[in-house]
Amino acid sequence: MADILVLYYSRGGSVAQLAKHVARGVGEVTGMRARVRTVPPVAAVTQVAAPPVPDEGAPYVERNDLVECTGLVLGSPTRFGNMAAPLKHFIDGLGAEWASGTLVGKPAGVFTSTATMHGGQEATLLSMMIPLLHHGCVIAGIPYTEPLLSITTGGGTPYGASHVAGSRDETRPSDDEAALARVLGRRIADLAARLAP
Repeated sequence: MADILVLYYSRGGSVAQLAKHVARGVGEVTGMRARVRTVPPVAAVTQVAAPPVPDEGAPYVERNDLVECTGLVLGSPTRFGNMAAPLKHFIDGLGAEWASGTLVGKPAGVFTSTATMHGGQEATLLSMMIPLLHHGCVIAGIPYTEPLLSITTGGGTPYGASHVAGSRDETRPSDDEAALARVLGRRIADLAARLAP
C-alpha cells in the first residue's frame, strides 16, 4: 500500500470533516491509503507546550510523513484569503525538505472551508499551492469533467475541494461538497499510482 498524506489544520471542525472525505476518496483507489495528519496550533506567546499527541482526531504530522507519502493533500480554513497560521508555520519550517527534494514529483491538491460563499476560498486554495510548487509537487485540482462542479450551490472549485460553513458554522459538508472532496482524494491517489516508479 502507498500512502497519500492528508495534512490539515482545523479549528472549528469543518476542515477535519472535509479531510475525512478526501481520505475516503484516496481509499477508493486500489493500492492507496490515506495517512491523515494535522498540525498543532501556534500562538505568538507560548505559556504551556502543546501535548505531543492531540487529545482527539488525527495525530500531529512528522517530517517522515512527507518522506514516506507518494502524494499530498493540504487543507486549511480560510484566514483573510490565505491559509491558517498553523499550517503556514509548519510549511515554513520545511527548508531541509525543500533542499533535499522530498516532495519533488509528488502529486498534490488542496482543500478549504470558509464561513461565507465569498470568504476567500479560491484565494486560500491558490495560496496553499504556491509552497507546493516551490517544493516541486505536481498540482492537481478538480476538472470540470466532474459534473458536480457545475451544479454545486455550496463549496467546490476547480482549484480544490471546499465547504461553506455559513453563519451557523455548519461543520458537516453538504452532499455535493463531500462528494467533491472524495473526487479530489481519488484524483490525487490515482495520479500518485500512475507516477509511482
